[in-house]
Amino acid sequence: MTPRDIIKKVRQIEIRTRHLVNDVFAGEYHSVFKGRGMEFQEVREYEPGDDIRSIDWNVTARMGHPFIKKFSEERELTVMLLVDISGSNLFGSGAQLKKDLAAELAAVLAFAAIRNNDRVGLILFSDEVEHYLPPKKGSSHVLRVVRDVLGCKPQRRGTALAPALDFLNHITTRKTVSFLISDFLTGEDLKAALRVSAARHDLVAIVAADRRERDWPAAGLVEWRDPETGRRQMVDTSDARVRRALAGLQEQRRADLKQRLARTGLDVVEVWAGEAYDRELVRFFKQRERRLRT
Repeated sequence: MTPRDIIKKVRQIEIRTRHLVNDVFAGEYHSVFKGRGMEFQEVREYEPGDDIRSIDWNVTARMGHPFIKKFSEERELTVMLLVDISGSNLFGSGAQLKKDLAAELAAVLAFAAIRNNDRVGLILFSDEVEHYLPPKKGSSHVLRVVRDVLGCKPQRRGTALAPALDFLNHITTRKTVSFLISDFLTGEDLKAALRVSAARHDLVAIVAADRRERDWPAAGLVEWRDPETGRRQMVDTSDARVRRALAGLQEQRRADLKQRLARTGLDVVEVWAGEAYDRELVRFFKQRERRLRT
């Protein structure tokens, strides 16, 4: 992809995602991702009905009559986007690569964050950390995030979550809202890889998948190449039994992944390349909001 192609795609993603953020996600995001607590704002004179626990006794003693402290929610958060750019994310059976889907998701979440005055940072990873963009605010920074996801050429092909999560834990001692966007095609023990980060941060797993990885057409002899290992294999997709076997294997892998992620206790969102993802994100926001209210 040339620099001009990247810029063109960034602008296309900006147009699509800004619409979604403005019309759908901004309010949902604000309601489920809270600030770090309450921030002192000012003092004012006590009025009947005010909570006496809010009285500022120093000011009260100095002024000779009661004053209370006013607080406001400290809204500012740091949002970290951990995006998988390993070889398997170059797969795309239709109009969109999984990597392009990841870039679009990153844009939606980043635009929603900056609309709420939050800072956004980026970690791109394969089986090691490939690129880090420190958290900042502003629309131009979000466009840089998208451009980096689309344009970064990884040095390695494999997938490992632990190095990226360890890096996250080392670059910040404060709690972040972190979105881990990956196809999760890794043999790691997910519970072990995610345990420390899930305890320190508000960590959400977003599974970016492609339905063609499970449902193959009758296309005759097809040479498969594993984008992460380079291994090649001929598969006769004209045989219905082969297609059923492939579908069964992929469905089992998907079920295993869901089970492994469920054991981590994380919120999980599953989205598909080439398909609308707004419904799944809205469902996640609403489920989380309901849980916070109970």
